[in-house]
Amino acid sequence: MNDVQKLDRFTATDNLSDRYMGAEALMEALQEVGISYLFCNLGSDHPSMIEALAKAKVEGKELPKAIICPHESVALAAAQGYAMLSGQAQGVIIHTDVGTQNLGGAIHNAFRARVPVFIFAGETPFTMDGELSGTRNSYVNFLQNVYDQRGILRSYVKWEYDIRTGKNVKQLIYRAMQMAQSDPAGPVYLTGAREVLEENVEKLPNTWGKWASIEQASISKWGIEEIVSALLEAENPLLITTYLGRKTKAVLELTEFSEKMAIPVVEQIPTYVNFPREHPLHLGYDPNPLIPEADVIIAIDTDVPWVSTQVQPKDDCKVFFIDLDPIKEEIPLWHIPAMKNYRADAYASLIQLNEELAQRNIDEDQVRERYQRLAEKHEEQRGAWMQDEQVKGNTITPEWLTACLRNVVDEETIILDETITNTMTVAKHLPRSKEGTMFGSGGTSLGWNGGAAVGIMLADPSKTVVTLTGDGSYLFSVPSAVHWMSRRYQAPFLTVIYNNEGWNATKMNVLKRYPDGLAKQTDSYWVNFDQSADLAKIAEAAGGAYARMVTDPMELPEVLQEAMNEVKKGKSAVVDVRLAAISNQKDY
Repeated sequence: MNDVQKLDRFTATDNLSDRYMGAEALMEALQEVGISYLFCNLGSDHPSMIEALAKAKVEGKELPKAIICPHESVALAAAQGYAMLSGQAQGVIIHTDVGTQNLGGAIHNAFRARVPVFIFAGETPFTMDGELSGTRNSYVNFLQNVYDQRGILRSYVKWEYDIRTGKNVKQLIYRAMQMAQSDPAGPVYLTGAREVLEENVEKLPNTWGKWASIEQASISKWGIEEIVSALLEAENPLLITTYLGRKTKAVLELTEFSEKMAIPVVEQIPTYVNFPREHPLHLGYDPNPLIPEADVIIAIDTDVPWVSTQVQPKDDCKVFFIDLDPIKEEIPLWHIPAMKNYRADAYASLIQLNEELAQRNIDEDQVRERYQRLAEKHEEQRGAWMQDEQVKGNTITPEWLTACLRNVVDEETIILDETITNTMTVAKHLPRSKEGTMFGSGGTSLGWNGGAAVGIMLADPSKTVVTLTGDGSYLFSVPSAVHWMSRRYQAPFLTVIYNNEGWNATKMNVLKRYPDGLAKQTDSYWVNFDQSADLAKIAEAAGGAYARMVTDPMELPEVLQEAMNEVKKGKSAVVDVRLAAISNQKDY
């Protein structure tokens, strides 16, 4: 039998209706583990998976819905957004090594944010002369063959593996999802070549219920007693958090805990609403002014509660670190001097702390005095912030823009913040007090916001979503792909671009290092977009979005309201708001 005859043997009789293949088992398993959507960028490695979806459609069999994603990074951002709102991992299907590479920084964000995502990528066929069904039949099958495809993502996933036989595909899916959803959660990566996906296999029962995730960890009784005893003796306690609000029910427990002892809460680069931001005990987003005087610090669900080159606690300050990964095992160089590190779930730990406080004698006079003092500080802080919201000439300031936004959203609106250098401005002037109404990427790679908005809308179409982004983050988000998906899958949202025509974060970092350097003297940073683009028109062209550019501060409230009205009607909107440019110097 020659090679052509071999290939014919694997195509002429290849009728999926008469076979049950590894690809079908894979799709069934994804349905069984609770995945609703597969954010797909399909390629030459996926024919059997496409056939499995088509067969299910013909037979009326329920499988996860395939969502076409014109760019892989948008697919992963969408899966992350869906999981951040719902708590349920979704799937991403990409193409061999090239699709894996195109995930880019999106995999960093999901990993650092501890968000569960299932990622599948095909591998190039491992036969080339027709030995097995699925063998190579295109030149791309050779060019996409690399030594270690999984190594591309190995530093950014909790678990990675390859399918070696279609006979245990379900076990691999169950194992992947068990790993992805066990705390600390995170993305997982599975690969498989066409040969194993096209392998004839036996249909196996659904045993997902026996693959339990890890139960919540908690602090030992004596650990709880030690923390509470330290707090009862403290004069200036402080609590710092970043992502405690990933479990919305933890916010109420933290509020109760803070009120019982009058403990001020600071959100350090928040990823979620962790504490009601208009609560008298919320003291903003910069812990540095409070750290030097603190005698007890509880750092809970945070990666970097402070930067040691900026501030240090006093030597006798008692620091307790509570986190699912309190020593950050996935960060090679990391240290926060702590009296105790507890590997524990924040919600479970706060329940324990509140129960222990209920059994202790608390100096109520001391608590009242401290509460009053902190409430006055809170009011003073907010009053100072409000002073920045005034219109200043003909220039739109980030503070004025954010204040105008406050008038077009309500407490149920979900805010996605990727404004980077304006993140603290957004937090100060658009306070969120309801848990689950604000999200950040959780990482440091830009371009998350657009895909995340699509994912959140698919998770709950009843929500109103507003994404706030810098012009750099907007371009990184692949807005053409985002808004094509937004229209196709009826997932409308409002995007507001804080457009300072450049990468202000890079400029600010240069000035931190060289405050009087030649870059400052010559106003040359190689970060300005002085040949500016009409960014909103990208979304209009790709997805029919309502598109406006605003330069007049007095026009801004009306345009933002018009844009929100369009979203409520089912159409995405992008408002490109021109702020003061970060540089006027041409550096090319």
